[in-house]
Amino acid sequence: MTSRVYQALGLTLLLSMGGLAATAQEPLTLRQAIDQALGQNPAAAMANAGGQEARSAATMARTQLLPRLNFTEDISRGDDPVYAFGTRLRQRQFTQDDFALNDLNRPQPIGNFAARFSGSWTAFDSFKTQREIRRADLFRASASSSSKAVDQQIVLHVVEAYQSVLYAQREIDVAQHEQETAAALLNSVAEHVKAGLAVESDQMSAEVNVAVRKEELIAAQGDLELGWAELREAMGAPELKASELKPIEPHTFAQLALEEEIATAAKTRPDLMALAQTQSAQASAVGAARSEFGPSVNAYGNWEEDRGSLGSSGGNNWVAGVQIGIDILPASKRAQLAQETAAKQKIDAQLSASQQHVRLEVSQAHIHRQTAALTLDTARAAMDQSVESLRILKNRYGAGLATITDLLRAEDAERQSQSMYWKAVYGNAMAYTELLYATGTLTPDTAEDLQ
Repeated sequence: MTSRVYQALGLTLLLSMGGLAATAQEPLTLRQAIDQALGQNPAAAMANAGGQEARSAATMARTQLLPRLNFTEDISRGDDPVYAFGTRLRQRQFTQDDFALNDLNRPQPIGNFAARFSGSWTAFDSFKTQREIRRADLFRASASSSSKAVDQQIVLHVVEAYQSVLYAQREIDVAQHEQETAAALLNSVAEHVKAGLAVESDQMSAEVNVAVRKEELIAAQGDLELGWAELREAMGAPELKASELKPIEPHTFAQLALEEEIATAAKTRPDLMALAQTQSAQASAVGAARSEFGPSVNAYGNWEEDRGSLGSSGGNNWVAGVQIGIDILPASKRAQLAQETAAKQKIDAQLSASQQHVRLEVSQAHIHRQTAALTLDTARAAMDQSVESLRILKNRYGAGLATITDLLRAEDAERQSQSMYWKAVYGNAMAYTELLYATGTLTPDTAEDLQ
C-alpha cells in the first residue's frame, strides 16, 4: 500500500512538472505582452504617480474650507517694564504693591508659562476657495485622462515591437527557405555542368546566389535581435528572454467612414479630453484670481492661560472676533489675473491646435489603413504568381529551355514576394492599430483582436 502511495505521488509530481514545462513553453501572446507592459513600463508608473499627485492636490484644496487650530506653550522670562506689568496682570497676580513707582520702573525679572489655543476660519472669500477646489478636481480628471493616453501609447508601442519580432521571424523563415532553395539549385546546376548541359559560369552564378542568401539570413537574424530589444523596452522588461510569440494571422478589418472616425476621435481621444479638462481648470483659476478683488470675512479666536511656574495656577483669558477686509490697492492681484488669463489663452490655442492635429492624424491613419488593405491583397496575388513562375522556370531550366539568369531572377522574385507579403500582413495589422490609436479606441481588448 505504501509503495502504491509513493508511486501515485511520484506520478502526480511528474505530471505537475510536465504541466509547468508545457506552460513555460506556451508562446507569449500579444495580450500578455500588453498587460505586462502596463504593469511594468516606467511611463505607466510615472503617469500613475502624476494621477496620485493630482488627487492629493484636490484633497489639499478642500482643506481650505476647514478651520485652523493651533496650540503653543510659550516659556519666557524678563524684566522689561511693559512685559513684567502685563505678565503679572495676565497671571492674575497683580497687587497694590505692584503700583510702586520703583517696581513699575525697575521690576524684578518675572517668568511666565503661557498655554495658548488659537484658531481662525475663512467664512467668506468671494468664492475663491470653491473655484480653487474645482480647479484641483479638473486637474485630477486631466491627470486621469493623461494616464489613459499614456496607456494607449504603451499599447501602440508593444503592438509595434511585437509585430517587428514576428516579421523578423518570418524573414528568417523565408531566408532559411531561400537558402535551402539556393543550395538545391546549386546542386542541380552542378549536375547539369557535369552532364554538359550547362556551363561553369552557371555554377558560379549559383554559388554567388548561395552566398547572397546566407548574407540575407544573417541580416534577418540581426533584425530579430533588434526586434526583441525593442519589445523588452516597450514592455519594461529588460530581462525578458527571447521565446516563441503567437503569430498574427492575416485579417480583414472593418472600415468606417472618415467623418465617423474623426467624430469618434473628438469624443474619445484621452489627450484631447485631458487638454479640455485643463482648459476648464484654467478657467477656474482665472475666476479664483478675480475673487481676490472681492471682500473676505475671517473669524478668529484665542484662549490663553498664564502661570508663574509650570505646575502653578494662574489666570486665563480669551478673545474672539470677525475681520472683514478688502484690498484697496491690488496691483499684484491685477498682474496675477493677467497671468492666469494669458495661461488660459495659451491652453485655448493648444486645444485648438491639438484638435486640428488629431483630425489630420485620423485622416492619415484612415488612408494608411485603406492602402495597407489593398497592399495586402496585391502582395498575396504577387506571391502566388511568383511561386508558380519559379516552378515553371525550374522545369524549363531542367529541359534546357531557360538560362540560369532567368532562374535566379525568378528565385529572387519569389523571395521578395514572400517578404513583401508578410510585410503587408503586419503592415495591415499595424495600420489598423494606428487607426485605433488615432481615434482613441486602442485598448488591450481591441489590440487583442489582432490575434
